[in-house]
Amino acid sequence: MSRTLGGALPSGLGRSCGPGGDSIRFGPGARGFERAEVHLSSLTFRPHRHDTYAIGVTTAGVQTFGYRGSRRICLPGEVHVLHPDEEHDGAAGTDDGFGYRILYVAPEALRGALGGRPLPFVADPVVRDSRATRPLAALVSDVDEPVSGLHAAELAVVVADVLTRLGPGPRRPRPAIDERAVESVREYLTAHAAEQTSASTLEAMTGLDRWSLARQFRLAFGTSPDRYRTLRRLGLARAALEAGHPVAHAAVEAGFADQSHLTRQFTRAYGVTPSRWQALRASPLRRVSSGRDQAGTADRRRSPPRCPGPCGGSRPTPQADRSPGPGAGAFFGRSPR
Repeated sequence: MSRTLGGALPSGLGRSCGPGGDSIRFGPGARGFERAEVHLSSLTFRPHRHDTYAIGVTTAGVQTFGYRGSRRICLPGEVHVLHPDEEHDGAAGTDDGFGYRILYVAPEALRGALGGRPLPFVADPVVRDSRATRPLAALVSDVDEPVSGLHAAELAVVVADVLTRLGPGPRRPRPAIDERAVESVREYLTAHAAEQTSASTLEAMTGLDRWSLARQFRLAFGTSPDRYRTLRRLGLARAALEAGHPVAHAAVEAGFADQSHLTRQFTRAYGVTPSRWQALRASPLRRVSSGRDQAGTADRRRSPPRCPGPCGGSRPTPQADRSPGPGAGAFFGRSPR
C-alpha cells in the first residue's frame, strides 16, 4: 500500500519516490547544517551512528528503523529526531519504498542558541504532534533554498528551542563545561584532522586532564574527541570521493592508514562503503541502482525495515571544518575505536 504526504505540512514535501532505484540530493548548506532529499526503494543501511542531530520528515511511503532497542515506523508527515552518536539502521517498510527530507545539525552549531544548556535529548525519535514539529518540518520544506549566515543563526534557534521543548528537562545538575577548552580542542581537531594528535597534546592545550576533557567535550558536542576527529577525517575523504578521486587516494588524503581502514570507518559512519557512496553522489538527480556493493553492506530487500530515513549524517563538504555526515540518509554512523 502506497502512502504519500498530504497537505498538512509546508508545500514541496509531497513528492513520492518511485520503485526501482535510490537517490540522494543535497541542497546548499551552511557551517554546521546540511539538508538533503532522499528517495529509497531497495537500499538498506546496517546499524551505524553519526555525530549530528538528524531531523527529518517523511514525504512518501513508510520508513522503519531500529533505535534505542526498538523498531520504529515513520509515516508521511511525521518527523523523526535522532540524537548524535545513537546507533540506528533503516530502510523502507513496504515494497513501495519511501522518501524524506532531512536536516543534519552539528552540536556545535547549537551551542550559542542553547545558552549554556545541555544538548537536548528527545527520547521518542518519531514525533507525531504536528503543532510541535511544524517549525522543524518547515526547515526542510525547500532544501534548495540558500542558507545565509543570518539564516543559519535562525535555524539554530528553531532547532534548539523545539528540541528543548520536546525533550525532558535535566534531572540533575550537569558538570560545568570549560567552554574555552572544549572549543579550542574542537577547532584544533578540525584543522588537524588528517594528522595524529595525542591526548597529551590536548592536555597541554587546555590544562585539563584527558578524562575531564573527554567528559566535557561529550557534554558540549555529543561525542568524544577521538570520534570527532575520525568524522572530520571522513569529511575529508568524502570531499575527495566527490571530486572523483579513487578510494585509496581519499584514504591517504584524509589521514587513514589505508583503503581498508577508510572503508571500515566509512561503512560504520554512513552504512555504505566509500565506493557505494561515490556512486550515489556521482548522479544525485538520477536513480542509482541499488545492488550489493563491494563490501556487501547495501542489501537489496523488498521490505527492509535505514535509513537515510530518519538519519543522516555528517555533512559532505570540501572544508575540513565541516563535519561529514549525515549525508546519504538519515542513518549515518559510528566509527570504530
